[in-house]
Amino acid sequence: MEDFITTAKSWLTDFFDTDVKAEVQNLIDNDTEELKDRFHKNMEFGTGGMRGLMGVGTNRINKYTLGKSTQGLSNYLKKSYANEALQVAIAYDCRHNSDTLARTVAEVFSANGIKVFLFSELRTTPELSFAVRHLKCHAGIVLTASHNPPEYNGYKVYWSDGGQIVPPQDGEIISEINGLNFEDINFNGNDNLIELIDKDVDEAFMEASVANGNFNASGKDNFKIVFTSLHGTSITAIPEVLKRAGYKNVTVIEEQAKPDGNFPTVKSPNPEESEALSMAVAKAEEIGADMVVGTDPDSDRLGIAVRNLDGKMEIVNGNQAMILMTKFLLEKQKQKGFNGNEFVATTIVSTPMMEVMAKAYDVEFKTALTGFKWIGKMIKDFPQSKFLGGGEESFGYMVGDFVRDKDAVTSTLLACEIAAQAKANGSSFYKDLIDCYVDYGYYKEHLVSITKKGISGAEEIKQMLIDFKENPVKSVAGSKVKWIEDYNTSISTNIITGEEKSIDIPKSNVLIYETEDGTRVAARPSGTEPKVKFYISTNSVLENAEDFTKVTKEINGKIERILSELNLG
Repeated sequence: MEDFITTAKSWLTDFFDTDVKAEVQNLIDNDTEELKDRFHKNMEFGTGGMRGLMGVGTNRINKYTLGKSTQGLSNYLKKSYANEALQVAIAYDCRHNSDTLARTVAEVFSANGIKVFLFSELRTTPELSFAVRHLKCHAGIVLTASHNPPEYNGYKVYWSDGGQIVPPQDGEIISEINGLNFEDINFNGNDNLIELIDKDVDEAFMEASVANGNFNASGKDNFKIVFTSLHGTSITAIPEVLKRAGYKNVTVIEEQAKPDGNFPTVKSPNPEESEALSMAVAKAEEIGADMVVGTDPDSDRLGIAVRNLDGKMEIVNGNQAMILMTKFLLEKQKQKGFNGNEFVATTIVSTPMMEVMAKAYDVEFKTALTGFKWIGKMIKDFPQSKFLGGGEESFGYMVGDFVRDKDAVTSTLLACEIAAQAKANGSSFYKDLIDCYVDYGYYKEHLVSITKKGISGAEEIKQMLIDFKENPVKSVAGSKVKWIEDYNTSISTNIITGEEKSIDIPKSNVLIYETEDGTRVAARPSGTEPKVKFYISTNSVLENAEDFTKVTKEINGKIERILSELNLG
């Protein structure tokens, strides 16, 4: 008998709810393939914690898999903070079952004698990160699957610094969890240890958001914003933060304002995808707005659309938004004076333009693996340094260190400040971006994301990455490959000279080719979705803003050539 069937039958004991046992028995009797998918492995922690399909099974998000993780985390907290009165904070988003799963998690913590601060209603992920430090908690949990489809949910773990757990801590927690049986979960909650929180923490978070994101930009009265929460949590924070910062012309897309785990008006609640912002962009065109902002369900990612040179709304990608936000923060710090300990940060698959710009300001630049937990870790690891801001290509940004995860609330305010000031100066968000290209080089990125679901899909993704490594790319768009950065081996090799350099970043399944002209092609599996991603970055000199359209056409042609050469088109 196969192991997954044995595992499934272990869910037929009296410890499990009657309806759960009935569903497992039905799968055993009638659907072996579905049974295998649900029980062939345990749900794993990835770059964003634990995320997956909801349902019955060890490879699903449910009260038992989350209960076991929470029991293991409770045990780990007791070992880590012996003789301390432990406290945790819990938030949840708009997804199906998020509220009940959050309550289950709270009950398990409380059953283990741990004080729980549970948000009374849905709240944003950045507010949870903030609340962990604000309430002096030892850990925090947010129930969310970010921008994944409606059938997903997830569980992200934060530590006392407000950042997500990182190695070796995550491995130690996983070992603790794996050492448990489901029957070890204590579900007998203690209501006396569960305190509902809302307005007091909301107020503190919004004050901090305005303090960090408001730069008293000119022209707010004449700046028109269209905002959509895409049925998610940001409706609880962003409209109020913008109001407090002085923005009066904010149009909320009402059809998408009500939190709804079905996300009925979009194919995907992901602001990385233009379709998700289409309703807001149409409204912006209708009313003559200057900017569109849309956020994902837990409000850590934001998508931005602004008027291009032709006056039409155009979505800027995560790299472009990050460049302009970082440039703005660097310029503001320059006006106050640099102390020499400031730094900005991004990830290895984000635009190389970040490093070029940091060097121009003589500010330290740090780079990390994909996943914002690594940027949060930098702040923890270098307490003597001042983090100005940083982000990643996947539409995430963090302003300062009062939140230790990507924060679409404060980043939305910052984006509006940049655009309002630019308009008051006779420029625009888009024109300011072009000016950056003139100053630091025109870098343009392109992402190819390939979805492969199920057990066979996971094998396909694994094989694609093996093939990418074992059949090295010799040249890209006519430029010889110079460096191969293998994050599995932590070695960067100059294939022209044979020189090798060690990569001082934790090992990861990432491979990057860099050519003589600075073109980069990276490949990595997603840590939170059944996808393999290819990141292309190329660059050109932009002598002046007037040449932008011409050079854009040239760069786009180069990207098309790369896609064709790598069979990614």
